[in-house]
Amino acid sequence: MVSVMINNQPPWSRSVYRNSHGRGIRRPTFGTRLPRYRTRCGIFDDLTAAQIRRLGAGWPQLVKPVQFAVEDVPPSDPTPWEDQSDLFSRSFPAGRGIPARIVLYRMPIQSKTRDRTELELIIRDELVLQLADLYGRDPEEIDPMWGR
Repeated sequence: MVSVMINNQPPWSRSVYRNSHGRGIRRPTFGTRLPRYRTRCGIFDDLTAAQIRRLGAGWPQLVKPVQFAVEDVPPSDPTPWEDQSDLFSRSFPAGRGIPARIVLYRMPIQSKTRDRTELELIIRDELVLQLADLYGRDPEEIDPMWGR
């Protein structure tokens, strides 16, 4: 009879707890906090949240009343007055009890970028551009590094 408890430890507490049919150990090969574990969606969300926090630190009166969202793709039926060529984000003004909203579209932005730095810059520029559009300000007034 095989003992389930070796050294008074449950199998999942041991460093190697199963090697069935010689396939190797059953444990994660990398931790959940390592960059390899993060998905592209998760990285995009983290970069967006970091940029919103950064803008909120500088302009709390502009950022606090706005709701931010990330969607995968833009809607397929734009209104007739909208330019659909490079739709990375949209802003919706407040009205009828609904707060102002800014929506970033993840897949069009990611398809234009080659690396994480470029992705971060496009997210920053889109958020600044949409905030400036909502409040009728110049993007350079909100972020002097906009577009650079």
